[in-house]
Amino acid sequence: MPTQSHVAPGPRTPVGSSADPASDPQPEQAAEPAQQTSGEVTVVDPTMVKRAVSAAALGNAMEWFDFGVYSYIAVTLGHVFFPSGNPTAQLLSTFGAFAAAFLVRPIGGMVFGPLGDRIGRQKILAITMIMMAAGTFAIGLIPSYASIGVGAPILLLVARLVQGFSTGGEYGGASTFIAEYAPDKKRGFLGSWLEFGTLAGYVGGAGLVTLMTALLSTEDMTSWGWRIPFLIAGPMGIIGLYLRMRLEETPAFAQLEKEARTKEKARREAEKRIGVREMIFGQWRSMLLCIGLVLVFNVTDYMLLSYMPSYLTSELKYDETHGLLVVLAVMVLMMGVQPFAGRLTDRFGRRPVIGAGCVGFLVLSVPALLLIRQGSLAAIAVGMAALGLLLVTFTAAMPSTLPALFPTRVRYGSLSIGFNVSVSLFGGTTPLVVTALIGATGNKMMPAYYMMAAAVIGGIAVLLMSESARKPLPGSPPAVETEAEADEVLKAARRPATAGSTA
Repeated sequence: MPTQSHVAPGPRTPVGSSADPASDPQPEQAAEPAQQTSGEVTVVDPTMVKRAVSAAALGNAMEWFDFGVYSYIAVTLGHVFFPSGNPTAQLLSTFGAFAAAFLVRPIGGMVFGPLGDRIGRQKILAITMIMMAAGTFAIGLIPSYASIGVGAPILLLVARLVQGFSTGGEYGGASTFIAEYAPDKKRGFLGSWLEFGTLAGYVGGAGLVTLMTALLSTEDMTSWGWRIPFLIAGPMGIIGLYLRMRLEETPAFAQLEKEARTKEKARREAEKRIGVREMIFGQWRSMLLCIGLVLVFNVTDYMLLSYMPSYLTSELKYDETHGLLVVLAVMVLMMGVQPFAGRLTDRFGRRPVIGAGCVGFLVLSVPALLLIRQGSLAAIAVGMAALGLLLVTFTAAMPSTLPALFPTRVRYGSLSIGFNVSVSLFGGTTPLVVTALIGATGNKMMPAYYMMAAAVIGGIAVLLMSESARKPLPGSPPAVETEAEADEVLKAARRPATAGSTA
């Protein structure tokens, strides 16, 4: 494995391993691999790291290309698939199909997550890429309601369910892949590129819809123009699959496989029996923290990037083209800030950055939405930019924070399940719930109150989580960039043992 390197020849005694009598585990604990280290230091291969980050980010970009298209074209899709005399009912139906995909995401996480821990991250990420591309491409081929009647929304729902199922294994796998390749001191920076891909995909999808809206008449857009963005997913999927098939397995998973081959048969059999129950209840505290962090991350994310374009158009009656351009400009701003915010998480820690975002949403959601509701271009731009910059605290930190909650042997599975349960219950339903709340109460400040509630929950999770910046992932050896750094890590690990023997 080119990315796994012994710093010096011969076996090394891991800190706290069974070779150290003072820390020898009890027999009943011997089957717990999360408590053991490899005795090695991973020296990462820069070329493989760049390739891993690029391939993972591209998959996320493709996922969010679809979300950008779907959100920005929601009004048109309502006319095509859900004919009705009530525009609000059309929009609710369209967002209902959007939210339905999130109902199967936990199922996808429960299927793909454990498989990723059992057969490898790279294989599963290739499969999810194929399914995502196929589902998005299929939407562009569905006949309209005027052509086949009720079959049209049914086929749209089926395609969305395929997308949701495959996406259930995407984020957990992609963030795990980058986290396990990245050196400890740069995990935040490298992980931030995953969400850079998210923003790039969203900008690409939303930008394409905005351009088409400006160039095509409403009749042409409703007749055939809406199909083009979805059909583009086919070529994008082929490119993404090519990049992912060129990847090697992560050093952390390769090391886990190596250890499994050298341990007794009973131990290997025990590891093979790791199931969904253990991934959830065996990691219950980390799972709850994951759900809380993902809740504030995704409620604010979907509110700004998925719901706001429709909010500006349907609720505030703002000019559609100008509203879309403002949101696009905010996303471009976020892309520019994203890598720098990732570096901040490496320097100051994940908790301060995420905590600052929670406090910001709690304090500034109402003022930002009041600015947006004023209706002038400048006020909307300032309000949206404020929310976008606050969102960057989550997009930059979460890809490195969430994988560090779980040990290597269950990381893909536990993260996929926790992430997708939270997204399905709270994130993906955000446009639907907020639209319904505004319709029921008539209060157009509901988006701000919803974000504030999410910020409170996220803040509690931040207070309870441990700092993971500049530390090895649980169950994985330290990861560094050079052999010299590896020597330093091993020398530091030996010092306590040397001091103890001298005493």
